Amino acid sequence: MSYTHGPILERTMKFFRDDDWKFDKIEGKSSLKMGVNTDVGRYQLIAHANEKVSCLMIYCIPGTRVPADKRGAIAEYLTRANYGLRIGNFEMDFDDGEIRYKTSIDVEGTVDSLSHNVIKWMVIHNLNTMDRYLPGVMRIIYSENGDIDVKRVLQSIEN
Repeated sequence: MSYTHGPILERTMKFFRDDDWKFDKIEGKSSLKMGVNTDVGRYQLIAHANEKVSCLMIYCIPGTRVPADKRGAIAEYLTRANYGLRIGNFEMDFDDGEIRYKTSIDVEGTVDSLSHNVIKWMVIHNLNTMDRYLPGVMRIIYSENGDIDVKRVLQSIEN
C-alpha cells in the first residue's frame, strides 16, 4: 500500500502554499522539499508526512557533508547538543557525512491538531536550531588541529 498522499501531507502543503514557500513534491513519496537560505546557511528543508503512523517530520539539511576524518568529533558534538535539546534532534549518516536536524509531531487520532501555527512553529524551531549549531559544526570541520575540544566548541555556541 502506498502512502504518498493523505491528510497530513495535505495540511503540510496548505501551510507552505499559504506562507508562499516554493516547494516540490518528491515523486513517489509523501514528502516535500525546498531550498532555504538564512543568514547562517543554505539548507534543504524536507517535510515528510508518514501517513501510516500519523507523523509529520521536518528535516533541515545543510549543504556541507562531514569529511570522514571529522565524523567522530561531529558525532560527539551533535550528541552533546542533543542532550540539552527539548524538541527535535540532530542526526548524522556515518556513511556519507550528511547531518540534519529533525522536528516531528505525532498526530495519530488528532490530525486536526496539525494547524498552520503548529507547522510554522516546527519549521521555525527547526531552522533556528540548525542556525544556532551549524557554526560549531563548521568550526570542527575546518579545524586544522585534530585535537579540537568539542565540548568547548559547544559551550561557546550555547553560551
